[in-house]
Amino acid sequence: MANSFPPATFMRMADGVPLKLPAKLGRFELKSLLGQGVKAQVWLALDPRLEREVAIKLMRPVQGSNASALDQWLQKARSVGSLRHANIVTVFEADVQDQQLCLVLEYVPGRTLAQLLMVQGAMSALQAAALMQEVLSALVAAHASGVIHRDLKPSNVLIDGAGRARVMDFYIPAQIVLEQAGAPGAAGTLAYMAPEALRGETFSPLMDVYSVGLMLAELVWGKPLRAGQNVQRSMQPAVPQALELPPELHSRLDDRLRPIVLRALALDPRQRHPNAQVFLDALREWSSKNQLAQGLAESAQAGHQNSTLEFLMRRMRGNSDFPALSESIGRIQRMASSEKESISSITNEILKDVALTNKLLRLVNSAHYAHSSSIGTVSRAVSLVGFNGIRNMAFSLVLLEHMHDKPNVQLLKEEFLGALMAGTIASELSSTTVEREDAFIGALFQNLGRMVSQFYFPAEVASIRKLMTTPPYPMSEASASARVLGLNFESLGLGVARAWDLPKSIQHCIIGPASDPPNQISNDVQNRLRWCSRAANEMADTMLRADAQEVDQRLAQSARRYARVLGLSAEQIKSATLAARKKLLELVDAMEITVRPDSLASYLLKDSHDATQAHLKYANEDDEVLAETELQATRMLPVGQPIAIKKEHAAQTLAAGIQDIVNVMVEDFKLSDVLRMILEAMFRAFDFHRIVFCMRDTKTDTLTGRFGLGAGIEGVVKMFCVPLNAQGTSDLFATICSKGTDTLISDASDPRIAQRLPAWYRRSYAAPTFLILPLLLKGRPFGLIYADKAEKGGLVLDEKELAMLRTLRNQAVMAFRQSS
Repeated sequence: MANSFPPATFMRMADGVPLKLPAKLGRFELKSLLGQGVKAQVWLALDPRLEREVAIKLMRPVQGSNASALDQWLQKARSVGSLRHANIVTVFEADVQDQQLCLVLEYVPGRTLAQLLMVQGAMSALQAAALMQEVLSALVAAHASGVIHRDLKPSNVLIDGAGRARVMDFYIPAQIVLEQAGAPGAAGTLAYMAPEALRGETFSPLMDVYSVGLMLAELVWGKPLRAGQNVQRSMQPAVPQALELPPELHSRLDDRLRPIVLRALALDPRQRHPNAQVFLDALREWSSKNQLAQGLAESAQAGHQNSTLEFLMRRMRGNSDFPALSESIGRIQRMASSEKESISSITNEILKDVALTNKLLRLVNSAHYAHSSSIGTVSRAVSLVGFNGIRNMAFSLVLLEHMHDKPNVQLLKEEFLGALMAGTIASELSSTTVEREDAFIGALFQNLGRMVSQFYFPAEVASIRKLMTTPPYPMSEASASARVLGLNFESLGLGVARAWDLPKSIQHCIIGPASDPPNQISNDVQNRLRWCSRAANEMADTMLRADAQEVDQRLAQSARRYARVLGLSAEQIKSATLAARKKLLELVDAMEITVRPDSLASYLLKDSHDATQAHLKYANEDDEVLAETELQATRMLPVGQPIAIKKEHAAQTLAAGIQDIVNVMVEDFKLSDVLRMILEAMFRAFDFHRIVFCMRDTKTDTLTGRFGLGAGIEGVVKMFCVPLNAQGTSDLFATICSKGTDTLISDASDPRIAQRLPAWYRRSYAAPTFLILPLLLKGRPFGLIYADKAEKGGLVLDEKELAMLRTLRNQAVMAFRQSS
């Protein structure tokens, strides 16, 4: 690597403190500092020649070293650089410039085994053995090339993105250079060195074998086995002794693995595994037998759980609500997660359910999702809130919508409100929009097993609650649910999530972490999401179920417990919880949820600063039945109720749509977004059966269907075809377009009308009542809006509604003018 690092560009380190570093080292562009120790710094850099990221290791400049020592260092660096193995971090280049030693290494994103151990703690023997097999595989290749590592320890083993162990920092004898320059430079780390290395004996491959044995024991133990500062003294007594393993560690190593580990740690090198290959073979044989035994046990357990889950799922399928619920959620999820789906398709799906549409728009306009102006169309809501945000709202509303006719509705509401509170807290604990959306739905669905059980198996849930409160030995929820249902709530929730084809990220959140929260923030987004969901659910559960006088104390304890893993202070978590409780009031109001004042859920719905319940709607049991009926998707109006209510709804919906479009058109807008909002406003205002937007095809000079809303619209929209150049035609649609006249056909069966309907329309549409609004530019039609009703005479327009319809049509023309 001659002249890669001109002397003038080198960073100087005095006493480990770097001076100002230039933006480049030779051809390498420095990006960030990856790590710094007493003897070296490691930088992330870009190699523009090969267009790849590399790690550059810069060691302290050494003065007074001779050329022979530097040449020896280069020679050794080249021998390490020749190693090519899947479990070795490759050395690309090495150089010495102006007494400074430099290595260019393969950059491997990931974390070290030491970092993993700190976060995860003790590993299973199988996991630890699998990682050490990869380390030993790297050593077999290195030893065959005459390279001894001499400093194996958890911080010198990287775990890459695929979970594979990668050994780094093979010994390149910089200490030869350092010693000749009068600087200390003993190779190795005391806590991981073999006894003979500590006594100063010649290095051999068996020292690496010892270090691997020690790492294996530590991974299973979960913490270091000896302190570095005491190692040299403890390893050099008058009568040498082998390393003593703690009794608890002995119990974690089975009768076949224990002798393999103890042999690697033998005090006398001659009693160890004779080489890395023999050690590797022994671990492979043990792992193979152990995996087979574990696999059989897991298969038996999985078989039992699968049969239990299938039994419970069959019971749920016997309830007519279950297919509808799973179908609704499945369709919405597939659309939200698909890169091919458009705003139009997910809007159309939501508009199929009138109650869902109205509640979703109320929810979008609540303080929880506050925007600068009111939102009147689902199309606008989807474009502003995003697919995932709309998915989250729809999931919540669909779950709630299916509760209304259940006899145990109050208990269902309590479970739902607890889950909604958890989702809101998790959202407040997250920092970015994407994480907030994922955290909300992850925390909400961590309760899926609970909610589904309360919905379908209320008697069993009552038994579970009894087991959880019966003295003198109340059971945990997991144990009680497993005893009664045959599997715990989490496993049931995961099974249902898989049946609904929910995304992996949600499935991952349903099973909460089993260990105590680690003492540092997780760099893995999915893992952080699981901890966030668990913390939020713990706090929501406290607010829902704990005694009122204990709530604040227990919330403070939860905040302290999860502060580090979430990267927040306890005070920030407390503030997030208070904000979440305020937003829950808005959600409850927007979703029209009612609860009894004496229910457990009522505490959640009290402002934390004052106990006023101005936002709540309590009712007696008779009123509540009526309120629940209002949640139904199809609602019959009482006999004699004036039709004016429908008229008012139409006018309000049209006005909201017009305002939505005005707000959008003052910004940089997409034409398709505006057209979708226009169609949606008309569709919802008059409960049209179908509505289609058509546009001129310049090649054929015909108006063809482009998109629409309503039943089966995907198939029939393509059939729309109105010729614009047919002179003297009897085609009703062509005539209406050529005249540019807004037209309402109240009875398409009238012979004067029926004989002028084109064949394609009679075949594909054949609606008894329809409306046509032509779109003209410079007196010539370039598009039209078609809408129909399923009943004859089903559309009656007053002057105000007709004016609003024409305003919407004119907004479409204006949008075309502005976009072109």
